[in-house]
Amino acid sequence: MADSDQQQQQQNTAAAPDPSETAPAKARRKFIIIVVVLLLVLVAGFFYWRSTLTEDTDDAQVDGDLYQVSARVSGQVIKVNVTDNQEIKQGDVIAEIDPRDYQVALEQAEAQLANAKASYLQANSNVPIVNVQTRTQVATSGSDVATAEASVAQAQKNVAAAQARVDQAKANALKAQLDVDRYKPLVEKDVISKQQFDQAVAQAAATSGALLEAQQNVTAQQAAVAQTVSKLNSARSDAAQARENGPKQVVVQKARAEAANADIMTAQAKVDQAKLNLSYCHIVAPIGGIINKKNVSVGQNISPGQNMLTIIPLDNLWITANFKETQLQHMKVGQEVTVKVDALGGRKYKGRVTQVGGATGSRLSLFPPENATGNYVKVVQRIPVRIDLEKGENDDHLLRPGYSVVPDVGIK
Repeated sequence: MADSDQQQQQQNTAAAPDPSETAPAKARRKFIIIVVVLLLVLVAGFFYWRSTLTEDTDDAQVDGDLYQVSARVSGQVIKVNVTDNQEIKQGDVIAEIDPRDYQVALEQAEAQLANAKASYLQANSNVPIVNVQTRTQVATSGSDVATAEASVAQAQKNVAAAQARVDQAKANALKAQLDVDRYKPLVEKDVISKQQFDQAVAQAAATSGALLEAQQNVTAQQAAVAQTVSKLNSARSDAAQARENGPKQVVVQKARAEAANADIMTAQAKVDQAKLNLSYCHIVAPIGGIINKKNVSVGQNISPGQNMLTIIPLDNLWITANFKETQLQHMKVGQEVTVKVDALGGRKYKGRVTQVGGATGSRLSLFPPENATGNYVKVVQRIPVRIDLEKGENDDHLLRPGYSVVPDVGIK
């Protein structure tokens, strides 16, 4: 009890002002307390003001394009030049496929191209030849028509001449027969000699034979006329056909030449494709970076599209930051960003906001939430924001896709 009273007395003594302390000392102490309080308020206000000028998030990581390298032709791998986690440059040969089959295919395509060129040369050379032949055929057929017309005219003249000879033979036969008829009563009366009468009879028989021969000659000449007319009609048909088909033959030959030229283009395309296939036997890196997930080895048979490895580029990296929707009110494209990388001991990089996502991460997920089920609970969503680094910030290639970072966006 006595101890408690003593402690209470000591506390009262300590709380009581020191009578030896002067008024100026008390004023100084109050001033110092006020200054300290003001400084604390200013510091707190500064940090609060600063927090209103920036937005940050720890839900962010380094992103980049991952290139899946695959074969474009099938074949057996005869050489592999890379290993996992090896850094390569764009254009470096990653692997080689046995090129012998594709070399043979190229030689076959080149042989077909040479054959197509020869066919085109032949077809193109025949165009003027066919042109000359058709003109000659037209001219010849015209000449044949003229010759046939002349033959018809000559045959018709021969018919007229044969008919004249028939008329003459008829007159001679009539005169001879009249002589026989006139000599017959005279020979019976012995006015004339029997020999003279026999001569008249023989003359009548001869003129009758000559008439028959002349008539047969007319028939023969008429047949000759029919034959020459037939030849004329045939010549005219040949001439008309030559005039009509001649230009068509030239067109057909030109079409053959054009088809042969098209065959050259087709064969050339096959040669180009064969060269491409042969070049695909050397699988080169489409971009520089780090090799990962190598899935190819010597002796392996691969097919087109088969994944061989992944190249992770060290350039063209960016930051994907998933900001809360409540942080995006004043965030705009072009704002400066400071990015702190955890893996590099808090090293800071400079960048800029280049894109703000078009939808929340939950909406873009494989199974987006269905808020119409009746058990809706409001949850602050996050929007992916792309941040590109300033030029030269990653020249040392220390960043890797997947690194966790903390971006600090200056929104004011």
